[in-house]
Amino acid sequence: MAKIQMITPLVEMDGDEMTRILWKMIKDELILPFVDLKSEYYDLGLKHRDETDDKVTVESANATKRLGVAVKCATITPNAARVKEYDLKEMWKSPNGTIRAILDGTVFRKPILVKGIEPNVRTWKKPITIARHAYGDVYKNTEMIIDGPGKVELVYTDSKGNEKRSLVHEFKAAGIAQGVHNLDASIESFARACFEYALSQKEDLWFATKDTISKQYDHTFKDIFEEIYEKEYKQKFEEANITYFYTLIDDAVARVMKSEGGFIWACKNYDGDVMSDMLSSAFGSLAMMTSVLVSPDGCYEYEAAHGTVQRHYYKYLKGESTSSNSVATIFAWSGALRKRGELDNLPDLVDFANRLEKATLDTIESGKMTGDLGAISSLENIQVLNSEEFIHEIAKKLQ
Repeated sequence: MAKIQMITPLVEMDGDEMTRILWKMIKDELILPFVDLKSEYYDLGLKHRDETDDKVTVESANATKRLGVAVKCATITPNAARVKEYDLKEMWKSPNGTIRAILDGTVFRKPILVKGIEPNVRTWKKPITIARHAYGDVYKNTEMIIDGPGKVELVYTDSKGNEKRSLVHEFKAAGIAQGVHNLDASIESFARACFEYALSQKEDLWFATKDTISKQYDHTFKDIFEEIYEKEYKQKFEEANITYFYTLIDDAVARVMKSEGGFIWACKNYDGDVMSDMLSSAFGSLAMMTSVLVSPDGCYEYEAAHGTVQRHYYKYLKGESTSSNSVATIFAWSGALRKRGELDNLPDLVDFANRLEKATLDTIESGKMTGDLGAISSLENIQVLNSEEFIHEIAKKLQ
């Protein structure tokens, strides 16, 4: 059959380790036989990022702003061990953090539900979507090792040279210090993205920080959300019969554990990072969660919510069989292709994305799945497949 044609390229960001191996399998077996793929390719593998002094990451983000849709493979954020392992020039920042800062978007992460995989929390009946702020906080931090006695201060100097100072700590001995920041404009974009998404999904929106402790930083988030809601969205929410409410992050966690799901939980950057992993694991698997970064000007970057599956990659390098779950990476591709089809008015491409997702879920529901799902599935006659076999079976369903 003729391949589905594309008009505008999407940005393709390749990644690291086992997910890089799965990336090629997915393209070769599930995308290229059916779609005349047009993409601008950027290699965000750690070695190439090091070779380009991480300029390739910035280039890929700017390409996303230009073309509007991107799909990204999981990448390594190096620590000291990775610097040594890959002989890096320096400990490069998180590529996701760089891309999110340039696009200034909000990350929406939602569990992929499939028959036979029941959530660990028995009250959950519907998926819970995490809306994660994608700018600032610890991901744009400045850190300092304190060698001995002395004081650390926050100093703000305005455009006229006037200073404002606040003591962080008077150190009596060695320690550490960290400075973080955020922008009112970015928080406003985050708030509006959450309210708009809640209206589009017709689901309640929760927002949680720790304003009782962080009386200026977190309180600013709370105030901006409240002001925008009251001025721009309260009537719309009432007409849609959905609610918005604010609570403390610890109270939100307690409420989530006793809820039925079916709502959107908005979190600051780090909170969203942690809670999305908790939700994905509790709903079934880290590899069963979609993730899309949406910018205020309408750009979309789709990726898997999990990491590079390092342990499986080392087994793969030894020639050993692995059973890596590729579902979230497949759904990143389907999400990007669907959005490209919607923006370019290509119903065949949208239909293909839907069929790719259905083929993936049908494969699992037929009892054929990777080891992580096989260990928790309630289905009978399960057949645990290795990484390549699982993608083969999805290709058969897709045909």
